[in-house]
Amino acid sequence: MDGRDLVRSMRAFGSAGPAQGLRTVRAAWRRRRADAAALPPRGAERARVPGAMREVEPGPGGGVIRFGRSELRILVAVNGAVFWGWDGAAPEPSYAVAGRCPEPDPRAVLEPDKDGGRRVVAERVTVAVSRHGAVEVRTPGGVVLRRELPPRWWEPVGGGPARWTQRSEVAADARFFGLGGWASGPRLRDGAYRLWNTGSAAGHAPASVTMPVQLVVADAGTHLVFHDNAWDGSVTLREGEEGARSGHDRPGRSVLRMDGGPLRCWVVVGTPARVLLAWASLTGAPALPPAWALGHHHGRRGPGDEQELRRVVAGYQERDLPVDAVHLDAGHFAARQVFTVDEERFPKLPVLAEELRRDGIRLVSVVDPGVPAVSGHAAYDSGTDADVFVRGAAGPVVRGVGRPGEVVFPDFTDADVRTWWGELCAERLERGFAGLWHDRDAPVSLAAFGEPTLPRSARHRLEGRGGDHREAHNVYALCMARAGYEGLRELVPGERPFVLSRSGWAGMQRYGGAWTGEPASGWPGLRASLALVMGLGLCGVPYSGPDVGAFGGNPSAELYLRWFRLAAYLPLFRTSGGARAGFREPWEFGAEVLEHVRAALVERRRLAPYFVTLAHLARRTGAPYVRPLWWSAPEDRVLRDCEDAFLLGDCLLVAPVLDPGADGRAVQLPRGRWYDTVTERAYEGPGQVLVEAPPGRIPVFARAGAVVPVRGRDGGVELEVWAPARGRAGVGLVVPDAGDGWEEPEPERYAVRWEGRRVVVEREDGDGAGAPSRPVRVRGLVEDSAQM
Repeated sequence: MDGRDLVRSMRAFGSAGPAQGLRTVRAAWRRRRADAAALPPRGAERARVPGAMREVEPGPGGGVIRFGRSELRILVAVNGAVFWGWDGAAPEPSYAVAGRCPEPDPRAVLEPDKDGGRRVVAERVTVAVSRHGAVEVRTPGGVVLRRELPPRWWEPVGGGPARWTQRSEVAADARFFGLGGWASGPRLRDGAYRLWNTGSAAGHAPASVTMPVQLVVADAGTHLVFHDNAWDGSVTLREGEEGARSGHDRPGRSVLRMDGGPLRCWVVVGTPARVLLAWASLTGAPALPPAWALGHHHGRRGPGDEQELRRVVAGYQERDLPVDAVHLDAGHFAARQVFTVDEERFPKLPVLAEELRRDGIRLVSVVDPGVPAVSGHAAYDSGTDADVFVRGAAGPVVRGVGRPGEVVFPDFTDADVRTWWGELCAERLERGFAGLWHDRDAPVSLAAFGEPTLPRSARHRLEGRGGDHREAHNVYALCMARAGYEGLRELVPGERPFVLSRSGWAGMQRYGGAWTGEPASGWPGLRASLALVMGLGLCGVPYSGPDVGAFGGNPSAELYLRWFRLAAYLPLFRTSGGARAGFREPWEFGAEVLEHVRAALVERRRLAPYFVTLAHLARRTGAPYVRPLWWSAPEDRVLRDCEDAFLLGDCLLVAPVLDPGADGRAVQLPRGRWYDTVTERAYEGPGQVLVEAPPGRIPVFARAGAVVPVRGRDGGVELEVWAPARGRAGVGLVVPDAGDGWEEPEPERYAVRWEGRRVVVEREDGDGAGAPSRPVRVRGLVEDSAQM
């Protein structure tokens, strides 16, 4: 033990209490000893590169290219995605790819290229391979979007997994996005980003949701690259510079380093919308949340009891503040043990849940993966009998530390274990809960020092392949989400499951959404909240959101209100309060804040049909609800660098105030006419405008020609149409709410145009155009109101 470990051990006793502190110290030592015994130092290594090209074997959609010391498999799929894998790596098995690998494109042919290389030419992309193993991704016009230099492996002389490095170059003007959810995003600055899920999302520190997915946006085009490898690793990014070094451009650079696993990747080229559509077809369509999940959620932190819960709900109802779901954290458990309820504090929880449901409010339960290692606990006893818990390399079950003390962890990388866990979820439903909120699913095992997770040597089944925690760690939460989702679907087949995860990996959108954890408190946390949601959306996870006001600290009334106004336009809209989080119900911040909060909640409910439409479109197209301003104009460099505003679908632009003391802000508008939704004043983009933004207001703009479905006063759906500019037309899609079942209604398509001095709205279908069946309200008819 070095001095730092000793200090951390002493601190553990002070912060967690003597008993829990001692457990975390013991757990840290057990983890260190287990890994030292099962994972000896790497020792001497041999470096390897592919060598010279020797043989080419064409095949469907591409082929295999053999080099002196490796081989490269290339495949162009019918959906336009390109796969390549070194050392014989194939697309499967993969936790990211949904179902079977896409079929190869029969039109893609492996043919000779310049300088003795080879290339595969497809409709939307050309992949060229040099004689020594560099791979270029080109547009159909021949412009290079990405150049991957020959990879390098380091293989232990005594055997074991080879670590590897892949260096890449992109255009000098390119911007990097993605890699999961990062507080420092959504544009990823120069620096190193570790690909290892933790419970944090601060800055460049390891985030809750990491994935080796980069979205690269440049003048020449947009492309997504996904290195399908769940091992621990890092990405070091450096943006390029135009005109550097005596007038020559310095390309942007990406260096991916992985501690093991296959070197394989997928690349998709096209517009942002086309790229996310292909990504969704590859990794699976996003789960469609129940309609109630698109409303306002409130999380209760700390012990509490039924009376406190009733008090909070009554507080919302008495003040006419809509609330659609209440989340209970581990404070409602008996002794903080998962799949239990403290019967003294919550004696009639199912009755309370049914009362709340009649009022349109659902209960959601936190669920940790750590099962208390206590004989007599139902999950522990049945799991022990079924041998579902993760074992160490030496054989015994791995014991970690969680909220209730000593815990064990199910091996969610096994199908039988996922089924077992899904059946356990019946207990939550019987208690009256309607959804699951997964926390500490990285997985987290508390430790006084070292990494707060399972030993890297811990064994996992990995769908029968077998392996250790180095490979399983990043997909653990993904597999847990799958277990919860499939369990709820089996138990309540007529309703769409609600599963919210803290951690995850590529493909997690198939099973639900992401709670972006507990960003830093204060104004940096407010800015991080938007960055996290936008970054996850660009990685194919459209449904996510933070806790308003973060978890720690004491937000001021100004900060709370600004955060609340932003969150009201994010997919997951969740406030929180309680003994552990600070009592942060809106009425605690004074009458003025309360009035502004009520207006925000009323507007969220009014926009409910629009959020339903965005959810259905996300499932069908992969497009996120929250989109960067450059979504439809990635070639616009000014928009590429704008991170303090976003598009909500195609219709709305939201410009939150992210700094203290501001009563206005500058807003960068994309091309076209935009209306201030409060004043109906029109502005012409592209360009920057200055707008007022007092504490109670968040600037929101509607695109000219937009059709926004909103809730009318009678509860039905109305069409809010924003007049197109003279001589222009507009279109809009509306997907009606079909309840919380599995029906996916057909979108309604509307066309908007000028006819003389009036705006005409028509519904288009296979039989032509006709009058809308819904009430229509046209806005933005103020004459000569366009401003720069």
